[in-house]
Amino acid sequence: MARYTGPKTKKARAFGEAIYGPDKSFDKKKYSPGMHGNSRRRRQKSDYAMQLMEKQKAKYTYGVLERQFRNVFDKASRKGGVTGEVLLQFLEARLDNVVYRLGIAPTRDAARQLVTHKHILVNGVLTNIPSMHMKPGDLISIRAKSRNNVNIVESIASNSSARNFGWIEWNKDRQEGKVLAYPTRDEIPEKINEQLIVELYSK
Repeated sequence: MARYTGPKTKKARAFGEAIYGPDKSFDKKKYSPGMHGNSRRRRQKSDYAMQLMEKQKAKYTYGVLERQFRNVFDKASRKGGVTGEVLLQFLEARLDNVVYRLGIAPTRDAARQLVTHKHILVNGVLTNIPSMHMKPGDLISIRAKSRNNVNIVESIASNSSARNFGWIEWNKDRQEGKVLAYPTRDEIPEKINEQLIVELYSK
């Protein structure tokens, strides 16, 4: 399936956020890309432009295509609760994102690759679907043959991000993660204004 494979720093600069994680190049140039650099006078964005940019930011952050994103939004709008918050909960509950949050992979792209290359088990069953929706009680583990994978070992050793999220937990001894609940908005660190996305799709 098609994915964005272009320059990530350029995309991050367009949104004004390091959406792909720590980026030294972004830190040096936090202004929008373009041949005139930061000297060009920027016009104030319209409401529609701001809404569209917020949707695009969410799409690129979670690595979701347009049709997928629309489907997730439609599903969120049909569920009870605040639509924008439910939308982010569903995006956070994707298998690739949970693998990333657990620290098994250093980035969402790396997590997606681990899933598609069949290194990850869900409730003991091998799966290669990054968009698979996780539910409270689901167990995410590393396939036995993959537990000595250098990239996985290094990521787990250096990444303690799971300790910062109350909705998931990581069992170091069993090399297994568990989804405890859907995250609250306060537990989602992404700087996304979900209300603008709701307004965009409500037109």
